[in-house]
Amino acid sequence: MPDPIFSDPRLAKIYDPLDPDRSDLDVYVAMVDEFGARRVLDVGCGTGTFACLLAERGVEVVGMDPAGASLDVARAKPGADRVRWILGDATTLPPLQADLAIMTGNVAQVFLTDEDWAAALAGIRAALRPAGTLVFEIRDPSRRAWREWDRARTYAVTDVPGAGVVESWSDVLEVAGPLVTFRHTYVFASDGAALTSDSTLRFRSREEVERSLREAGFGCREVRDAPDRPGRELVFVANKVD
Repeated sequence: MPDPIFSDPRLAKIYDPLDPDRSDLDVYVAMVDEFGARRVLDVGCGTGTFACLLAERGVEVVGMDPAGASLDVARAKPGADRVRWILGDATTLPPLQADLAIMTGNVAQVFLTDEDWAAALAGIRAALRPAGTLVFEIRDPSRRAWREWDRARTYAVTDVPGAGVVESWSDVLEVAGPLVTFRHTYVFASDGAALTSDSTLRFRSREEVERSLREAGFGCREVRDAPDRPGRELVFVANKVD
């Protein structure tokens, strides 16, 4: 099930205003051009920022996400009418013959078990054309990014159009091996409502990811550094193989 931050309508509507700087997507827009992709699958598209960016550039885009509230936000954005939106997960994708599939943000880390990750890769592979490309990022587990996920470092007060002033912060709840569970808290000044959203991410090593790609029928072409978080994230570029 999607986390409340994506599936709760009140939280989905404030997701973009609380994280307005999406310059992290610039590198992925550039990769679409680099690989000459004309048909792109945005896996875990969320509120549709990336999908709409591509659609406005004339790219044929399919945006897939399991959170209906996030897709409702996405459908209201400029350029959204040029995107094919799919409510579901990677295991239910139709045979799209996409040139490129992309998972931005933390999407590749929401698959907590090896079985779920393998099933997602299989679904994505089936949606790609022969020799199609898969690109995604993961946080480098050796950097232990979760050590910075506390109220002192994440607290913010944001005046959100249509929602009023919102206080927000994050706290880590548990670190259990490769699984990190954390909580987002949102307090709405308009009515005093305090909403929380708990999330868990799986931190896989580069070796684990490369092995899983091979087992799923992908060849790992290269692993790049993430320009927006140098030394903190790994960007995998893989191709579908027979």
